Amino acid sequence: MNRQNGSGMATSLWFILILLWHDLVRVQHETVVRTGLDVIVAENFRIFRGKSLGIITNHTGVDSQGRHIVDLFSQAQGVRVAALFAPEHGIRGRREAGEKISTQTDSASRLQIYSLYGDTRKPTPEMLRGLEALVFDMQDAGARFYTYISTMSLAMEAAAEANIEFYVLDRPNPIGGRVEGPVLETKHRSFVGIHPLAQRHGMTIGELAQMFWKEGWIVPRRDTANNSSLPPQTQWSKLRIIRMQNWRHRLLFPETGLTWIAPSPNMISPQTALLYPGMGLLEATNFSEGRGTHQPFAVIGAPWLHTAALMTELQNRMPGIACDSTRFTPVAISGTAMNPKFESQECRGLRLTITDPARCESIRFGIALLCALQKIHAREFIINEAGMARLSGAGWLREMILSGDSAEKIWQRIESGAENFRRLRQKYLLYED
Repeated sequence: MNRQNGSGMATSLWFILILLWHDLVRVQHETVVRTGLDVIVAENFRIFRGKSLGIITNHTGVDSQGRHIVDLFSQAQGVRVAALFAPEHGIRGRREAGEKISTQTDSASRLQIYSLYGDTRKPTPEMLRGLEALVFDMQDAGARFYTYISTMSLAMEAAAEANIEFYVLDRPNPIGGRVEGPVLETKHRSFVGIHPLAQRHGMTIGELAQMFWKEGWIVPRRDTANNSSLPPQTQWSKLRIIRMQNWRHRLLFPETGLTWIAPSPNMISPQTALLYPGMGLLEATNFSEGRGTHQPFAVIGAPWLHTAALMTELQNRMPGIACDSTRFTPVAISGTAMNPKFESQECRGLRLTITDPARCESIRFGIALLCALQKIHAREFIINEAGMARLSGAGWLREMILSGDSAEKIWQRIESGAENFRRLRQKYLLYED
């Protein structure tokens, strides 16, 4: 009896040790990243005391406990929040892509919300009057044509012109540190491509802010009204990056321990963010990128698609991505997709599933997809010239596709530019690989 009890106790102890070991391994693999906002909260807002602030943010500007930056700063002792600034999609993130945002009052804080996606996309001197610093905090998606980094750049320019401080509360790049895709040619510069970055830049917003300024891509303008010279670019030294803790470039968002908050209505998950840099190119074509469905960028197609032929062309071109045939009918979804392509028409298409996030190269897949569509459906498939140049940043991309060049040849040209960008970005990285 005693021997059996001893054996049972040993077995129970061994079972408990196994459970503890599994918990330890789980904790080690679940890296809990502290964002720049988390760091500021932990430091009790010390560096902002006594300052009048404007905050550029949206609904993603929350700490690890889900508390919004506006509430946290408004309740902080000795800190005065004087104005809010909203990017594309609005401060609550509920506006459809491209929808103009108007200036309004925040119902919770009663603060003025200045729109940076309406009549102006850059803070005006009137908006900045009385402010000592701007604070930027929102979740980026990791693709050059996601407009939050353009908003940051223009706000930095305004801060330099006003000679006030600009703080970036850093957040993870949700799709990690991989660099992929064409580098923007400056002649195609726009709000969806404001600086010569690779399409998938692999940088955080803090790293990008440093690059934008130190590379001379942001040039403050002369104050013509007062006929005075602005501080020379080399003399404005008021850019401050509040670094994250525990983040590495190799981490994808599910590995951060943070909660995903869709930064815009169609960016519904970290998996969507991985597909977006490549599938976003479809917006410059007459092929549906999945807007008007509940799986944007993960279901793609058109009524005229020969699905089997497309899948055959794409074999062995999809590392980390699985394709299945599907049918879907885009519909108008309020606040998400009011006028989707092929509205109310059944589309034949592909359903994309990420099987290996670390290997997923959505832009490379996107280039192969565009080439395959041109080969199979030369009559039906249309690539908008200006749209593709604006999104890809490369005016030559459409021409190579229409000329029948192979995806491999196109990718070689893309990679030569991407490699140059990799070398350039190296000096601005704040975190280990």
